[in-house]
Amino acid sequence: MHPIPAELTLETAVERPLLAVLRGERRDPPPVWLMRQAGRYLPEYRALREEKGGFLALCYDPEAAAEITLQPIRRFGFDGAILFSDILVIPHALGQELWFEAGEGPRLAPPLLDGDLLMLVAARERLAPIYETVKRVVAGLPGETTMLGFAGSPWTVATYMVAGAGSKDQGAARRLAYRDPGAFQRLIDVIVAATIDYLVGQVDAGVMAIQLFDSWAGSLAPDEFRKWVLAPNRAIVDAVRAARPHAAIIGFPKGIGEKLSVYVRETGVDAVGLDETIDPFWADGALPRGMPVQGNLDPLALVAGGAALESAVARIRAALKDRPHIFNLGHGIVPETPIVHVEHLLAMLRG
Repeated sequence: MHPIPAELTLETAVERPLLAVLRGERRDPPPVWLMRQAGRYLPEYRALREEKGGFLALCYDPEAAAEITLQPIRRFGFDGAILFSDILVIPHALGQELWFEAGEGPRLAPPLLDGDLLMLVAARERLAPIYETVKRVVAGLPGETTMLGFAGSPWTVATYMVAGAGSKDQGAARRLAYRDPGAFQRLIDVIVAATIDYLVGQVDAGVMAIQLFDSWAGSLAPDEFRKWVLAPNRAIVDAVRAARPHAAIIGFPKGIGEKLSVYVRETGVDAVGLDETIDPFWADGALPRGMPVQGNLDPLALVAGGAALESAVARIRAALKDRPHIFNLGHGIVPETPIVHVEHLLAMLRG
């Protein structure tokens, strides 16, 4: 674990419980935020989306995106506000056409595989509205709330760029990486460079901590995992840390199982998120002592509520009681989640 520098003073950390945990403090109750906490389960989000239009348009509308980011903070008082955006703004900013099909998810135009075609300068201009969103959110946040930014990790972003959509096995990207590793490396390098630039821009706009989402990290064989997950994430962590050492970095490599300890060691992240398939007792034993951990309630346990929710929360709390812990889901909140179950979760955590 890399200590967060003195730019985040103890006074600042005490005012923001989530940042305190990222510095290595234990907090009881633990701070809490939920992945995709700004979204379709909230009636205020659905109303604003109906008024404003499609998802991608909302991402690039600073007024609307800031309002959406703040909605769950006003309703629930989460300890972290996560920027309302999408991991695919990077390929979009780099010149790949992006749109969202209703009920089917993202679609990208034929992939751009030659790094020379991808324009980092143009990307900075296209991402400018997102930095404005961050500034607006920070201006409206309570003093104790941490502003969280994020980006997709290069492997996960590349899988969408190559296939033009999500897939069950990320087969198109995996085949390309085996068939022409040089071309795939060039693509990864461009994504790494754009992501570093994007994250530094978020921090300059007011983001206090960053999460790197690697949703498809679990689909790779061991050698490919090292090349396309560990090495690119390490490059991002090192570059962002060198440029903006006060920003904490959370890694979220979904589905990697027992490779979690290798990921923590090789990437150098400050904290790691556990997906819902990870046994938190195992994680507590496998990870370095004092390493901040985030997670890892099954989103469907939150949908179910009742005894299932209560026992799952109790087990996570028991497993991670002796280390710095940020309570979160093991993946994003789903649209059918009842608001009363979120309220019950917070009541359990906060007493």
